[in-house]
Amino acid sequence: MDEIEVEAVESLEPGLTTGTAEYVLYGGKGGVGKTTMAAATAVASAAEGTATLVVSTDPAHSLSDTLGIDVPADPTRLREDVPLYGVEIDPDRAMEQTPLFGEGGAAMGPLGDLLGGEDGFDPMMGGQMPGADEAAAMQLLLTYLDDARFERVVIDTAPTGHTLRLLELPELLDSMVGRFVALRERFSGMMEGFKGVFGDAPDEDEGMGNLDELADRVERLRAILRDPARTDFRIVTVPEEMAVEESLRLRSRLDAFGIPVGTVVVNRVMEPLSAVTDAVPEETFVSPDLDHCEFCQRRWAVQQGALQNAQDLFRGHDVKRVPLFADEVAGDRMLRVVATCLE
Repeated sequence: MDEIEVEAVESLEPGLTTGTAEYVLYGGKGGVGKTTMAAATAVASAAEGTATLVVSTDPAHSLSDTLGIDVPADPTRLREDVPLYGVEIDPDRAMEQTPLFGEGGAAMGPLGDLLGGEDGFDPMMGGQMPGADEAAAMQLLLTYLDDARFERVVIDTAPTGHTLRLLELPELLDSMVGRFVALRERFSGMMEGFKGVFGDAPDEDEGMGNLDELADRVERLRAILRDPARTDFRIVTVPEEMAVEESLRLRSRLDAFGIPVGTVVVNRVMEPLSAVTDAVPEETFVSPDLDHCEFCQRRWAVQQGALQNAQDLFRGHDVKRVPLFADEVAGDRMLRVVATCLE
């Protein structure tokens, strides 16, 4: 069978996967192992003595299970021996915390009150503000990026669609600001009439200011993501043709946003760990029997085609491979093993 050259990693000691980027993001479709890669990178980074925050923005959190530590909804130090911090963003809680949203997460806060209705957004737009949960999570994420406690932030992003909606927020907000300005002008006389009947009308300028502030913060986040000196965006995929093709589409969308992708991680490759790293004694891990197992042979043939396609499609990128392990990848030891594969 054809072999793809992979440089081996010599040890499991600190100094593995982190590089110099302040922010490391793992993106891709759901179920490919983004959480595993983010957790492994954060554990290795913290082992170097770098104060590292690992963040999950995926509503279906699995970071706690992967780390084997309960990860709360606020940034918290997870271990005493190394400076590892973690947070699983709760979108509903984030909507209640962010200044854009009113009490209980009302879609537009003071501006929503201006438009009427319990939610405020319902009567005019037909429901909650599109992307409200992504916007709220983004505001918290920016807070974490600015937190002086952390030298590095590793982000386990939500599946591809959620991530792209976050990046599309500036255009959405520009459109919304224009619509609300027009609405404010149309209803300004009506609001003056309400003052005499119902007392003071809500302050629409406060709502508009919050919306403008959110737009500025989203633009700032995009500026950070576009800076390759500060941010390392890594796409995670698995060795299947459809997954590789979706990863290519994600890279194309990221290119359109001006966000560079340096690394592509192909996870769950049916090969011995020794093909990737000699840092761990081989006898500690079970490898697929490619000589006698017909199932393994057929799956390997499928994977080889996808791997070759990935190398062709992502030429110029650093393509890493992580083996398919017989055991669940969870806990410090297994995460450190995965980290060697990412070096």
